[in-house]
Amino acid sequence: MTDDLLDTRGGRLLVSVAAAVAGLAGSYALSGYTPTFVVSPVERALTRAMPGIVVSTAISTLGSLGQQLNLLLAVCLTGLLVALAARAAILTGQAANNRLVPAVGTAALTWGVAVVLTGESVLAAGPAVAAAAVVALAQTLDSFGGPVAPISSKRRRALSTTGVALGAALLGYAAGERRSPRTADDDAPSLPTASADVADIQRKLAIAEDASLDLGDIDPLVSERFYEVDINSIDPDLDAGTWSLSITGAVEEEITVDYEEIQSMAAENRFETLRCVGEQLNGYKMDTALWTGVPIEPLLDEAGVQSGCDCVMLRADDDYFEEFPIEALRRGMLAYGMNGKVLPRGHGYPVRALVPGHWGEINVKWLTEIEVLEREADGYWERRGWHGTGPVIPVAKLHYESLLDDGRRRVGGHAYAGLRGVERVEVSTDGGETWADATLSDPLPAADGEGRAGDAWRQWEYTYDPPAGGHTLVVRMVDRDDGVQPEAEADPYPNGPSGWVSKRYA
Repeated sequence: MTDDLLDTRGGRLLVSVAAAVAGLAGSYALSGYTPTFVVSPVERALTRAMPGIVVSTAISTLGSLGQQLNLLLAVCLTGLLVALAARAAILTGQAANNRLVPAVGTAALTWGVAVVLTGESVLAAGPAVAAAAVVALAQTLDSFGGPVAPISSKRRRALSTTGVALGAALLGYAAGERRSPRTADDDAPSLPTASADVADIQRKLAIAEDASLDLGDIDPLVSERFYEVDINSIDPDLDAGTWSLSITGAVEEEITVDYEEIQSMAAENRFETLRCVGEQLNGYKMDTALWTGVPIEPLLDEAGVQSGCDCVMLRADDDYFEEFPIEALRRGMLAYGMNGKVLPRGHGYPVRALVPGHWGEINVKWLTEIEVLEREADGYWERRGWHGTGPVIPVAKLHYESLLDDGRRRVGGHAYAGLRGVERVEVSTDGGETWADATLSDPLPAADGEGRAGDAWRQWEYTYDPPAGGHTLVVRMVDRDDGVQPEAEADPYPNGPSGWVSKRYA
């Protein structure tokens, strides 16, 4: 009888799990939070295999939490694959009575799993070496255990193996965090003056700052916390030096442009607002930035559009794709800057599409191809039941409220109408019986500095004496054509949220 950790079922399970933890940490240490992290391909596969109704329900009810749960499931499944590889190697070594097989076999099998998942043979060494090291450690500790050792000895070896695996996980996480490219705009470098009119950017940002209403901690006219929605938890990590954009399909001549060519074209700085089709009516997935880029229409004209359906498909590096009318794209731009900085990774670096007045889903990030179509086709979200490729639904949101010292209540928020433009925000304190005009922020300037931005929100605020007893506050937006935003309430799925935002005060 022996007291070897690897000779018991529980011991083998513990070591296999520890090897999996170390293997994931080893992969993260070399790859960081990028698509070459061994978990990323599994997370992407789960996302695409999920039935449309499940994805839509998760978006509507769980929001970003649903994606985080999907990532956690991918971590567990990937860890299971590494654990099974380690267990198979351990059992094979015991059957062959060969002490080299468990560690070497774990390394080989884990390397194979990582290569199959990521296609990266060199980076696959990270999980392979880390997982094999844990198995080798367990074997080494067993060799010092001796025959018929006290049970406490086995417990110490189990704790030592577990501790080393957890230590490796912490070190791997720390190393991976340093290696991970930043995604936030705060970390992005400033745009070079050779590719952007920096003076115009600074002037427009100053105008936006001066025009913003003082509404507590909600976003000013240029968002401080711009929302992100992606089909994968781990964003692409593209190199601008090797990136290119192709215009293909039903065109007279397919063309390809690279990052340097895009930056050499005449650029403009546009205020544009994006709103997510999957957000709640009074949600927070609607934001505005000053984008720097070039108009798309000249490139379409150069390629010579020959579409039979007047529609186009945009494709991204993360396998995302969306189809919509090509006429909408002609008003769009290829953005490579955001608020005076290089476009952040999380917002589509190096280049993304911006399509004015339409739901956020067709403003494709990490853009690599514009395919002009002969016939209509379903986009990524349309295959899952959504219909968010049309113009955005107008909305006035209620995100701020405070009681003033004199007893009055001050409320406010943002209003957005796409290309129709916000002309008024009306507030009712009696449940919609009567209406009064709110105070609006000045419109943001157009790209050429003349007139108002064509696709940007405005802030609103209203101060009133609360009526005696309870009352219901309602807000609605009116566009430049005197069109009132739809009153009928609708859930986000499948066409986007609509309705008048209201709140009951006791």
